[in-house]
Amino acid sequence: MANLKLEHIYKVYSSGVQAVTDFTMDIEDKEFIVFVGPSGCGKSTTLRMIAGLEEISDGNLYIDGIRVNDIQPKDRDIAMVFQNYALYPHMTVYDNMAFGLKLRKMPRAEIDARVKEAARILGLETYLQRKPKALSGGQRQRVALGRAIVREPKVFLLDEPLSNLDAKLRAQMRVEITKLHHRLATTFIYVTHDQIEAMTMGTRIVVLKDGLIQQVDAPQKLYDYPANMFVAGFIGTPRMNFFDAVLTGTKAKVYVEFEGNKILLPKTKSASIINIDEYLNTGKPVVLGVRPEDFHDEELFISNSKDTCIEVRVDAVEKLGAETLLYCVFDDGSEEVLEEGQIKSLVETKTPMIAKVDSRSTTEADQKVVLGVDILHAHLFDKETELSILEGEGTKAYVPTVELERIANGQQEDLINKNRTFFERLKYNKQKKAKAKAEAEAAVDQAKVEDVAEGENVVEEPTIEE
Repeated sequence: MANLKLEHIYKVYSSGVQAVTDFTMDIEDKEFIVFVGPSGCGKSTTLRMIAGLEEISDGNLYIDGIRVNDIQPKDRDIAMVFQNYALYPHMTVYDNMAFGLKLRKMPRAEIDARVKEAARILGLETYLQRKPKALSGGQRQRVALGRAIVREPKVFLLDEPLSNLDAKLRAQMRVEITKLHHRLATTFIYVTHDQIEAMTMGTRIVVLKDGLIQQVDAPQKLYDYPANMFVAGFIGTPRMNFFDAVLTGTKAKVYVEFEGNKILLPKTKSASIINIDEYLNTGKPVVLGVRPEDFHDEELFISNSKDTCIEVRVDAVEKLGAETLLYCVFDDGSEEVLEEGQIKSLVETKTPMIAKVDSRSTTEADQKVVLGVDILHAHLFDKETELSILEGEGTKAYVPTVELERIANGQQEDLINKNRTFFERLKYNKQKKAKAKAEAEAAVDQAKVEDVAEGENVVEEPTIEE
């Protein structure tokens, strides 16, 4: 059991690629933290820096109050489960799970007790004498987890452990890992690009983009109060609908106008707009965000929400059993003129949107329908900064809007040089000295030219130190 503190962590590779920027957060003991984001956002790199597999370019990492930047991975008391199972094919399940303990020369009786206890927790008791080739994907993943459990580490690190499994096994393993966290009561840090895994497993979620933390919060708060458009679009399936809009009306009655529609904001919503005078009747663009599940086609909802209704044309319908997805466009009334024999293009020029309605909906394709908007759950963002303009949304957000000061001050080159190999640093330093020498020689030549121009005799030339 352990708490972690990541303090202004940077990772800059020798090539100049900045993978992680100013990663700062505290992870409490027994938390289940999930790093989520698109590919290349820096989540796996951060996990590997915690494990000690990647060198930290700048910043400090503390485990239980001890700075571990220079401590070897084997001495950090951390267990890591990788994306591939990394099992020894010639060893049995028992030997795979016991191998790490044997390397540490633990007593045979204690090894046996730990392996059997882990097998009991993971439901592998009847598979201990099998080899990996005789196991299913889910069983192999459980063996990889068991190998980490037997070590009884302070922190578990899991790097996309379910990405190689099919949909059914992933759902099953999600539940098993969550139950495992409750049983072991240990700190878990889990990396995934799947926002469903993040929402269902984590006590807190860290949303990353381009190496920067966008928001840190509990799953439901991320869903209800996104700090910016990226978080709003990333969390939730299908993704949130975004519409370019402007605010009109008076402070007593604020309207959102978009795509030829005009809907009224409730007073509780309009009162929470930050700096409303900056947007109201000024023409300054905002972005209206509405989740698909916040559109309704039921007659009762529409009759009770006449001020928040819009008219759309349904382009396609997907019936998923438990729900129905309507793919809609805002129809301006103009018809596309096609020549004889010409087929309509699949590329829509009109703004598309997705509505998630009840599975018993009778709405069909090519039908014009009226949809009610649950405006209480809608979101407003600044068009330029993409930040939420509603007070109280994304209170724990870290969203840099300008280049970081330390990098603007030229410190990035030092971070890059920190991560070079010895020979790369030697070469780099030689080039740096050669450049400084060339600049000094150029300064001497310039001084000579200036002296001659002024008619003075140069008595002594300055020397250049090698």
